[in-house]
Amino acid sequence: MRTDSISALAELIREAPRCVAFTGAGISTLSGIRDFRGKNGLYTTVNADRMFDIDLFYLDPSIYYKLAKDFIYGLDEKEPSIVHHSLATLEKAGYVDAVITQNIDLLHTKAGSKRVLEIHGTPAVHRCPDCGHVQTFDEIAPSAREGIIPLCPDCKRALKPDITFFGEALPQKTLEEAIEESRKADLMLVLGSSLLVHPAAGLPERTLRAGGKIVIVNDQNTPLDDRATLRFYNLQETFEKLMGDPGFTL
Repeated sequence: MRTDSISALAELIREAPRCVAFTGAGISTLSGIRDFRGKNGLYTTVNADRMFDIDLFYLDPSIYYKLAKDFIYGLDEKEPSIVHHSLATLEKAGYVDAVITQNIDLLHTKAGSKRVLEIHGTPAVHRCPDCGHVQTFDEIAPSAREGIIPLCPDCKRALKPDITFFGEALPQKTLEEAIEESRKADLMLVLGSSLLVHPAAGLPERTLRAGGKIVIVNDQNTPLDDRATLRFYNLQETFEKLMGDPGFTL
């Protein structure tokens, strides 16, 4: 196992003309949110794979709202981890230009990050599949936690979160922005992702192909480990040490 130095990571971030972060479920397990495919992940739960099935949603939206009652609609009780807070601080200080995330937990925004590209969508908005009527997460969550399916006041259809379900395309505009940010990045921080879910997992490749560098911090192996300039395994420890680096002006 490689033992790269935190000071080398801090120097890379300080010196990169354009640095972006690419985040996966691993950073939110520090906030008490289950990942999807880990040994205790969401998909080890019976029927959890049905939660984000688009055909099932339109057939019977109660399946989604029952399975997501705690996982999605309890998110307002979760607090950002040290990684979320660190990225927001680094962005404010001018070291990080954007956060590209596979996550749907809203924690980057809650931590204070301003430029967040949610490539798998977001529960921040719920909309009617027929007329497009929109309600916010804050409006939906209290009743959804009580097991009440939110309905469009006009069409009486179940409102669907703007999360990308299986069977749906990723949000095109957001994906295009993420591709462009990846291509322009001199440095990409790959945090808490095993880089197995495509097309999102292909974004670090775009940084590499354009001549940029990647740093990976993840407790599981990834397909790009051998191409990472630096490789770390413990997110919490890495960011605790990184944010204490004397070279940062924060």
